[in-house]
Amino acid sequence: MNKSKIPLLTATILTGCVLSTNAQNTTPAAPPTSNTPSAGLVNDWLREQSPEFQKWDLGGQSRARFEHKEYFAVPTVAGAADFRATTPFDENSYLLLRQKIHLGYKPVDWFSIFGEGRDSRSISDRRTPNPEEDPFDLHQAYISLGNLNACPITAKIGRQELSYGDERLVGAFDWNNIGRVFDAAKIRGEGELGWVDAFVGRVVIPDRDNFNVANDYDFFSGVYASSKKILPWQETQLYFLARNVSDQSPAAIGTGLAPWMTGASPRDIYTLGMRLKSLPGQLNGWDYSAEIAGQLGNFSTSAAAPRLEHQAYAAHVGTGYTLSDTFGKPRLGLEYNFASGDSDPTDDKHQTFENLFPTNHKFYGYMDFVSWQNIHNVRLTSSIKPLSKLTLQADYHAFWLAEKNDFFYQANGAPRAAGGYGINAGAGSYIGSEVNVVATCAIRPYANAQVGYGHFFVGDYVKDSLAPVGGAKDADFVYAQLVFNF
Repeated sequence: MNKSKIPLLTATILTGCVLSTNAQNTTPAAPPTSNTPSAGLVNDWLREQSPEFQKWDLGGQSRARFEHKEYFAVPTVAGAADFRATTPFDENSYLLLRQKIHLGYKPVDWFSIFGEGRDSRSISDRRTPNPEEDPFDLHQAYISLGNLNACPITAKIGRQELSYGDERLVGAFDWNNIGRVFDAAKIRGEGELGWVDAFVGRVVIPDRDNFNVANDYDFFSGVYASSKKILPWQETQLYFLARNVSDQSPAAIGTGLAPWMTGASPRDIYTLGMRLKSLPGQLNGWDYSAEIAGQLGNFSTSAAAPRLEHQAYAAHVGTGYTLSDTFGKPRLGLEYNFASGDSDPTDDKHQTFENLFPTNHKFYGYMDFVSWQNIHNVRLTSSIKPLSKLTLQADYHAFWLAEKNDFFYQANGAPRAAGGYGINAGAGSYIGSEVNVVATCAIRPYANAQVGYGHFFVGDYVKDSLAPVGGAKDADFVYAQLVFNF
């Protein structure tokens, strides 16, 4: 890889932040016109023209991201070419473009309607079919019912994003060029102690050439409760989640499709969990988070395979300290993440933790090699704000298989089962380590830029698995992203 790209991209962001900060410091601030937070560039302008536009919500987002990847995400079976020295294509560079436009209307206090369109495109990506492309489709469309001032119960019905906790199990997957939505119904009750959600829905499958529809055979439901009053310095959350997938799911929208367009294999997974997280500024610079989840149910690898008894669990614990009185307010943090794997692939039990619908990009390395399945992960993280609009972050990850009799799972939850990968009990358990460096600049309240670099050092498991097919190579990742909200 041309390493000169990295300092060039970083310098561009840093220069923009410095110029933006200097401009802010040398230009007298305009007198405040209102204490009301901005509703967005378009909404603010419309509401200045007429008070009737207070009922409307018009806006959107434009995002562009360039990605360059070496020794992963190249044309072949997904995951099979990761780190492979003899892959026919050792690099892939492309530009991701995503546009969102939304329109909302709230004629009365207890009723509103919202619709959002999305256009996701990819330029120069060598992969065919392209997993990042889905032009002109419906992202969200829902109605909201209820007024908390009159009744503690509200509802949202229609196509919508679901996001809970840190998104380790349920998230909108916003990093992805397409994202994730559900056709769902959600009811929320709020009181003095906190809130409780109850929801049921079906995940929507991206279909590049057709209108996206939900998988009628993949039902996801749950109850999620949150309180900041049980302990005054902590958010406490409890949840029960159920995923019920029938035998018809794999062919829900057709056969012979790309893996990400195929429905999940049959399963009934029931997850009971707890999440704890300290509230900002409550512990004199310290912070912590913890989450534990246990699962019961059944699982099958295909519609024709028998259902196995499912028993699995996962845990996360992390802590950090912020030097609030030091220049840049640096933070240092340490995390450990674990998810069970299957100890015996020949018995009638399935012990691999089911990661459900997460946003894994935030947690297990920005190169997106790993999910919360069959894994031991140690993460060292650090961040600093040398300028008011600039945040620098550096992370180190180390990964081991929890069980060598199970697969090395991709970030999307699929097992690596081709190209030398598989259940390689004779290989080492150490997968490797990843280093990430990211710079984020808030150019304006409505615009931000980010550049990042990642390097993955392959470990014994990868080297041993790929030795029979030509050996292994470390992987590199560099990206630059611009986001504009209006």
